[in-house]
Amino acid sequence: MNDDFVDPTQIQRLGRRAFFQQGVLLLTATATTTLDPASLFAEPDAKRLKIGLITDIHHADKPAKGTRYYQETLGKLDEAAYRFEKEEINFIVELGDLIDEADTVQTELRWLKDVNREFSVISKDRHCVLGNHCVTTLSKEEFLGGVEQEKSYYSFDRGNFHFVILDACFRIDGTPYGHKNFDWKESSIPALELEWLQTDLKSTKKKTVVFVHQRLDVGGDFGVKNALILRKILENSGKVIAVLQGHSHENDLRDIGGIHYCTLRAMVEGSGPDNNGYATMELTSDASIRLTGFRKQKQYDWR
Repeated sequence: MNDDFVDPTQIQRLGRRAFFQQGVLLLTATATTTLDPASLFAEPDAKRLKIGLITDIHHADKPAKGTRYYQETLGKLDEAAYRFEKEEINFIVELGDLIDEADTVQTELRWLKDVNREFSVISKDRHCVLGNHCVTTLSKEEFLGGVEQEKSYYSFDRGNFHFVILDACFRIDGTPYGHKNFDWKESSIPALELEWLQTDLKSTKKKTVVFVHQRLDVGGDFGVKNALILRKILENSGKVIAVLQGHSHENDLRDIGGIHYCTLRAMVEGSGPDNNGYATMELTSDASIRLTGFRKQKQYDWR
């Protein structure tokens, strides 16, 4: 794990942009510069892609509960942003539970606005996976509007690779999560999304990486209830090389049917910078994957 990094808790979080130059952190006030941070990120390269990964931020303005330190997550996100800028990522994926639940829609929308303001300056090319906490009190439409994202599941290409964002925030009967109408232990991907996924994978010739919040590699409370069907679709395509997921807040890795199922550590867990967790994932033209973990996130090298 890599934790040789500037402590962002010693830096004022608002009203600045951070830049790295020859390994030194430089700060400039946003009021005196019009430089777009997204312009500092590398364009997709046919031989290399680097992706920033974070999950389970659970941003909320409420006291810590157990091991979850909700009010510290914006500072942890700042550290990840500095690192992603230094690493010249091509795009960023947030793997679900960007916010935690509140009693009212208005409160959750305020929390969502706060965290999205920080998240949105990391990169113009950014993607949010829907997590169960994203739509506990909000509807999917309200959450997607808050992060300026049109759809909850879709696909896109960058360089030599194809990427799929999945939405497992559905009840077993196919009803979408929203406004406290679900049990978080029962997640599923409905028939319409399964049909879309099969068609999407048939339409590409590129090696594919899938992003989802709830886990496709386990049963029990944290697993998608029809995960076996999902895994068969992914395996039968012959194109999927990895699935990145969150939800259970732990580092975990399982190889099933020739696919790497990698669960990332939650950013909300633990107090202080040393308990942060995030990663970069580098893909090369031979479909090798290097996942570099920072702080509490483990790292992997799949050749």
